[in-house]
Amino acid sequence: MLTALLYGLGAAAPLLVGAAVGLRWTLPDAMLGALMAFGSGTMIAAVSLELFQPAFQGTGILVAGAALLLGAAFYVVADRMIEQRLGSAAIGWALLLGVVLDGVPESSALGVSLGAGEGIALLVAIAVGNVPEAISGAALMRERSESSDSGTSTVAMLGLWAAIAAVLVAVTVLGHLLSEELTETHVATVQAFAGGATIAVLADSLMPEAYREGGWWIGMATAAGFLVSFVLAS
Repeated sequence: MLTALLYGLGAAAPLLVGAAVGLRWTLPDAMLGALMAFGSGTMIAAVSLELFQPAFQGTGILVAGAALLLGAAFYVVADRMIEQRLGSAAIGWALLLGVVLDGVPESSALGVSLGAGEGIALLVAIAVGNVPEAISGAALMRERSESSDSGTSTVAMLGLWAAIAAVLVAVTVLGHLLSEELTETHVATVQAFAGGATIAVLADSLMPEAYREGGWWIGMATAAGFLVSFVLAS
């Protein structure tokens, strides 16, 4: 259990650090775009190698495909509801929602993998992806909050990110404790659902905002993120 706790902290701590940076400092548009693009690349590799591929190999196209589409649909609907409620302030909160929707299943997978004596590659991949995702999401939340005069304080926003980090640690530990009880189908469904949600995060929120902030060259940062995550997960 101590190992699972340490792994959970190792994956969640970068999320909180990134959120603190994004809430404290105003980053140049080009840097913010590059960070979001790099995070997009790491997430593309994570979906391919750590989430959907094992789900597909374990359960086949029907179960894995249905879970993938369900995860995407869940994020799209939730993102739309946030957009209708918050308007121009929605993008940062949408990225926060993306952290939850892909972070919970990823943390579950991390905890489960510890039961098989693995998890190092997944831990590093999650930590690498969490930093730019949190920086960009928190920075956009702060910027949109200031421009719209919503009144949401920096302390409140940091507290929200801290609460999510704590939940991800708890999910990692719980996943480890339940690893012997979960069937292969259950694990695969969670992984594919997370993959679908992650794809929707990329398409609807992260990559469009990265291009808007960083410009035409952010494709290179995306490729670099993919390469780093692919090497770490291989």
